[in-house]
Amino acid sequence: MIRIENLRHVYGDRTALNGVSFEVNRAEIFGLLGPNGSGKTTIFRILTTLMLPTDGRALILGHDVALDPGGVRRQIGVVFQSRSIDVKLTAEENLIHVGHLYGITGAILKKRVAEMLERVALTDRAHDRAESFSGGMQRRLELAKGLLHHPQVLLLDEPSTGLDPGARRDLWQYLQLLRDQEGITVMVTTHLMEEAEKCDRLAILSHGNLVGLGTPAQLKSEIGGDVILLDAHDPPRLAAAIRARFGVDAVVLDDGRVRIEREAGHRFITDVVEAFPGEIDAVRVSKPTLEDVFIRRTGHRFWNEDAQGLEERVAETAKKKKR
Repeated sequence: MIRIENLRHVYGDRTALNGVSFEVNRAEIFGLLGPNGSGKTTIFRILTTLMLPTDGRALILGHDVALDPGGVRRQIGVVFQSRSIDVKLTAEENLIHVGHLYGITGAILKKRVAEMLERVALTDRAHDRAESFSGGMQRRLELAKGLLHHPQVLLLDEPSTGLDPGARRDLWQYLQLLRDQEGITVMVTTHLMEEAEKCDRLAILSHGNLVGLGTPAQLKSEIGGDVILLDAHDPPRLAAAIRARFGVDAVVLDDGRVRIEREAGHRFITDVVEAFPGEIDAVRVSKPTLEDVFIRRTGHRFWNEDAQGLEERVAETAKKKKR
């Protein structure tokens, strides 16, 4: 359904994508997981035909996003992170407007609008202005817009932004229904680990590179055992001492904690605490997470990058220069 082949993109002197390749299958929920600046937003913009790649290819249902953008747009539905509905229009009016953009009119449009409103449980609010909707309802209206022309591929950028936990749960249940009942391929970008866990497969990105690809279970299985985190007075000294004493790989994270991967971690930590009395302030032992996969593949924590989103700022600067 979606094929990314050696995709590269450069903003000025910064490489946003560095030869990324992967495929997305029919009727699966595929996640692009990465912190701000990882490259996931650049991939989203390329797939939605908002920008051309510097090199490589991206194809959706056989249509090249650079050579046949019109063919791609007819096959995809898009839900952006920022709001795209007109809150001064009713739910029905928003969908009618989108239908006209796709050349859908008359009885066919009327039928599809009614169908979409029912699908996202907004039939009883069809004639209410969108400004009166909750965040979750507005997000459902965004989904209805993206699905109005019956696309085979749905692309969503940070779909849970601004939603409360209940609305987020409802959104993901709906995406799973689209996959299971209608065979729609769904791709989402996210920086939330709990969302990534809901995906069938993931591509994990860091600084424009693909650092992980597979199901959440497959990715976490590479860790094995438990993950141990230690708070210490002198983390570098403690890590070196643990390596020398026990022959395990103890590393110091960006936040100053010492991290160890070990089978039967709850038993091993007893030996560590007894070996270094008074040097350890706190201990945490847990099963591997997707963040642990990210740490193993990159050597740093998931949240070490600029929280304001370097990638987005660089892209915006590039746009201004073109103007």
